[in-house]
Amino acid sequence: MNNLTTAISVQIDKKDKEQATEILQKLGISMSGLINMTIKQLIMKKGIPFEVSIPKNEDNLYNYFTDDELENTAKELLYIKEHPEEYKSYDNIDELKKDLLSGD
Repeated sequence: MNNLTTAISVQIDKKDKEQATEILQKLGISMSGLINMTIKQLIMKKGIPFEVSIPKNEDNLYNYFTDDELENTAKELLYIKEHPEEYKSYDNIDELKKDLLSGD
């Protein structure tokens, strides 16, 4: 029995197609190849082969800080964790507030 093929046509945003094509070219995969792989996975998994969801939180630290700022902050936090004796600690939130508001 011959493997028969059929054509499908879809309408997508022009910019989306350009971006997807650029990525696929780097991967060495055609748009048709991607669609065929996706359909095969859909059949095998009996469902959409990837998560489809609305992002829970669009806020991301990377929207507010550079990679360098986040990396430096992570280093500082690690240092604080490794050297707690160099930092003042508080027994409760009221002590912390008082110290912060005193301006010292």
